Amino acid sequence: MALSMYEISIPMFINNFNILSNILRKAEKDAEKRKIEKSVFMNARLAPDMLPLTKQIQIGTDMVRLGIGRLADIKAPSFKDNEVTFSDLQKRIKKTITFLEKIKSKQMDGSELKKIELSIGKRKLVFKFKNGYIYLSEWIIPHFFFHMTTTYDILRANGVNLGKRDFVKM
Repeated sequence: MALSMYEISIPMFINNFNILSNILRKAEKDAEKRKIEKSVFMNARLAPDMLPLTKQIQIGTDMVRLGIGRLADIKAPSFKDNEVTFSDLQKRIKKTITFLEKIKSKQMDGSELKKIELSIGKRKLVFKFKNGYIYLSEWIIPHFFFHMTTTYDILRANGVNLGKRDFVKM
């Protein structure tokens, strides 16, 4: 029996958002323990031309929330991108999980064949995907994991004691 679009996405995203939430919780405790101003982590980047930690979380949650909304043919909630604290980021992740938990498998039935077109940014970059499966597997999932990994890497580079077991359930 083939896996459905729902089965290959929703549970995996919920699981990984919970992992991301735990990573942020560990980073916040680390900042308190080392007496580091938490905004240092919020504004930290891996490289000068990369976006800060807060933006990594914002983009990662947007990518999943808006992408799943397109696949399920429902309007995803809009978030303001105004998070500045660990608590703010935790709330954003929780709201994203709550949205995903409301998606029913039937809402995504047939989405693997759906043609997807989206535009991004002020430059109106238009992306066309042959079908929903390609959109999910080659766009949403890789982008989500890029931003999750970058968040992990930013925190690790700033001395937070994170390891593989924090990123992958073992």
